[in-house]
Amino acid sequence: MKDTTETYITDFFIRKANAKDAALVLSFIRELAEYEKLLEEVIATEAQLQEMLSGSNRTAEVVIGEYKSNPVGYALFFHNYSTFIGKPGLYLEDLYIKPEYRGLGLGKAMLSYLACVAVERKCGRFEWWVLDWNKSAIDFYRRIGAEPMTDWTVQRVTGDALVKLADHFRKE
Repeated sequence: MKDTTETYITDFFIRKANAKDAALVLSFIRELAEYEKLLEEVIATEAQLQEMLSGSNRTAEVVIGEYKSNPVGYALFFHNYSTFIGKPGLYLEDLYIKPEYRGLGLGKAMLSYLACVAVERKCGRFEWWVLDWNKSAIDFYRRIGAEPMTDWTVQRVTGDALVKLADHFRKE
């Protein structure tokens, strides 16, 4: 897709983020984390985001939503792979629209943009997580056709447990 894409909403554009956007992306990450009551978990730095957005360590991609030339939201996504369908997938880590701009269709426009990315890249899936208490988001996702994956439980290893698991491999 082009670096900047006009959407079906007047004055709303979606553009690819670059290293110069690191501070903006970090501010959006913090706003999202505050909304999700997880701000204390944000340890990402502007320098880390600059590196990731510069291409030297591009493990994810970010797009910025701009309404009337003002940055109002972002989406961070990356590829995964489904062995069952034999195709890559697009995984949405974050989607955030500033509260005062919600209800204008901007989130749906960003999801539609990412769906286009997934289709263009021949992805078989487009997936994300949502906090179980976020009823407004869940209701929105149902309206656009997303289905819950009720048979699966997320598993995570982080921090000391991650290091301990890695050390186990090294000792074997």
